[in-house]
Amino acid sequence: MNGNKTDMVGSPFPWSSIIVAVGTCAVMLAIGSDPVLAITVLIVWLGTLWLSRPEPEIAVRVPDEGSVSRQAMVELVEPFSVPVLMLDNQRIAAANAAAREALGPHIVGQDARVALRHPEAITLLSKPQGTAMVRGLTGARSIWQVRRVAIDQRFSLIEMVNRTAEADISRSHTDFVANASHELRTPLASIIGYIETLADPDAKVDAVTAARFHNTVLRESRRLQSLVEDLMSLSRIEAEKHDLPREQIDLGLLAASIGSEVASTAGDGRVQVKSADAMVTGDRQQLDQVIRNLIDNALKYGDPAQPVRVEVVRERGEAVLSVIDHGEGIHPDHIPYLTRRFYRTDPGRSRGVGGTGLGLAIVKHIVERHRGKLDIESRLGEGTTVTMRLALAVTPQHELS
Repeated sequence: MNGNKTDMVGSPFPWSSIIVAVGTCAVMLAIGSDPVLAITVLIVWLGTLWLSRPEPEIAVRVPDEGSVSRQAMVELVEPFSVPVLMLDNQRIAAANAAAREALGPHIVGQDARVALRHPEAITLLSKPQGTAMVRGLTGARSIWQVRRVAIDQRFSLIEMVNRTAEADISRSHTDFVANASHELRTPLASIIGYIETLADPDAKVDAVTAARFHNTVLRESRRLQSLVEDLMSLSRIEAEKHDLPREQIDLGLLAASIGSEVASTAGDGRVQVKSADAMVTGDRQQLDQVIRNLIDNALKYGDPAQPVRVEVVRERGEAVLSVIDHGEGIHPDHIPYLTRRFYRTDPGRSRGVGGTGLGLAIVKHIVERHRGKLDIESRLGEGTTVTMRLALAVTPQHELS
């Protein structure tokens, strides 16, 4: 089936010959010829006329080039998940749902150069086909790969693929590598500088200075070790982010155990724990890491004269862990960025107390893996509260009730 249409075209009927045949038969009867002979002559005559009739002609009609209905265009492009436009020369004849969402429903019927309104896109539209990367088409940071494919001399398709997320991920990886390199270089430079001084026979370093240098090298080495451990921990957490934890853990009991352990080293009264039984489904090692990181941050940046409070309560089907300090607090401008890697509100102070800038980033990724919520509230001069919310585990008793 090729869609071509056929019409039967016949030859004109031989009425004049039939009249002559009938007339001849009538004359024969009039002059007294045998009627059977006259009828036989008529039948033979009409038969010869039928046999000599030419075969009918078959006319084939080929559809006009480019005769595609608007409905056919819509049905052609609508199933695509990416934005697709059907162009009639330079006019947008049809646009699928994804294209209407990205560019607006008003684009159908517009000139494509007006709808896309971007130099790279306009340059592409001046060619019968090709590909272009268009930046800022639907937003300041958006990046689209636009491809034009010719169907015939009149119609063409425009396919648009959003590459913004890929570019953001690539940019994020680049920034992470740059930040990690900087963070690693700082303690290494300090370690190398002090070791070179101590190893130089002409330096004439006295015992007191040498001891101070050794302490600095040890401190920077431990900082470097902490940074490497946090980087490896963050990498493992990101690798497991799609694997849901399956272990049943009492978050209240875990927090109480860690709080008592930290309090024994931080000093009496520095950590106060108030917890209730709260069973959750999680990864014990990672939840342990969350609680330790939050308590460690509170001890570092909180008021040393005030205790750090750790609370676990059950609230509307959730286990709620809160770590509260009474330190200087955090300015509201910094709060949205606290879970970014290597973000510090006070870099000098953070490095002075041994912070790597990855603690809250690790906490955020662990909470996301557990499908929980992380919230940070702070008031200047009053302190900071970090809250983690996890869904309570469904026990067999709850399933039966």
